Amino acid sequence: MGASVRRGGFWPLGPRTVLLCPPATPALRAMRRMRLPYEPSKGSKTFGHDAIMKSMNLTQSIKEAALALGFDLVGVTTAEPISADEQACFEKWLSMDCAAGMSWMHRNIAKRMHPAALLNGARSVICTATVYGPLSPTETPEPPGAGPHGRIADYARLDDYHVFLKDRLFALADAAAGLAGGKCPRFKICVDSAPLAERSLARRAGLGFVGRNHMLTNERLGSQMLLGEIVTDLVLDADGPVPTACGDCNRCTKACPTGALRPDGGFDSARCISYLTIEHSGPIDPALAPLIGDRLFGCDECVLACPCTYHAPCRPCRQLPLRRPGRLPLREVLTWNEENFRRCFADSPVERLGLERLQRNARICLANADYV
Repeated sequence: MGASVRRGGFWPLGPRTVLLCPPATPALRAMRRMRLPYEPSKGSKTFGHDAIMKSMNLTQSIKEAALALGFDLVGVTTAEPISADEQACFEKWLSMDCAAGMSWMHRNIAKRMHPAALLNGARSVICTATVYGPLSPTETPEPPGAGPHGRIADYARLDDYHVFLKDRLFALADAAAGLAGGKCPRFKICVDSAPLAERSLARRAGLGFVGRNHMLTNERLGSQMLLGEIVTDLVLDADGPVPTACGDCNRCTKACPTGALRPDGGFDSARCISYLTIEHSGPIDPALAPLIGDRLFGCDECVLACPCTYHAPCRPCRQLPLRRPGRLPLREVLTWNEENFRRCFADSPVERLGLERLQRNARICLANADYV
């Protein structure tokens, strides 16, 4: 059966159907601005033929729509709380002060553990993953010019994922509303800024397992994935979790430059280079600064060390184009003003860091390169 394309929606004619991102409705745009649960208006136009939609499995149709929108993985779990063991593990992690300066981790704990606390009447969570790596060799060239350079984490070379993932998730919610066939479902769109145990839910939805690097890991696609969720009152068929595949492997633990990944499986944010170079606002501990090396923003060591990532196919370049360099000349960064900073990092994950902290990191990287 041939593909059928329709701007603003899609006709669900089978697995080869192509879904184009629907235009934002007034209700959708308002929910984005207000960060409220999204509820399609009762008069909104539904997608496809009712007779065909009724004959199709709703869950499978939503999954097909998600893949057509560009998500690499999609699964469904219930809106029930995460397991008691996972809750206890998280609470112990907080009590040991492993969240370091991330005070928001101590807030909204009930919502984080229970998706239905984010949306009254929630029954299901649609979990998605979008691959951003591993990068192909052509996307990781040697830095031009002489002098020391600082590395930028792979995901930060993209546009801000909070924006483009939310756009895709809203498009998927619109498609799901149309596929629901006359119902008026409600949705809550979540990216990692929402208080939700997204890795636990993604594991429960069968997208992968949480590895020793504490990242969601898919055996086929690795650990370099961006997660997004839709909490909904639709009743969907839940997937099952997949078993952890780490076995005796501890490559990520060995690769961690600072020992943030502990041999006992624990994780100390205060020693993590991603935390130190991104979230930490003050001076960096002189004992840890030399271990940062040339990492100007973030760190990819634990995900790149994972065998699942090492053997994963290179990401499709057309899907998420890289818009920023992977390395920057450190001396040049130290001469930047705000205009230079915005020219390079506007609408990227680095923008939130700000010029002052980027230059703090650059001074550390420069000292580590013995070019002071």
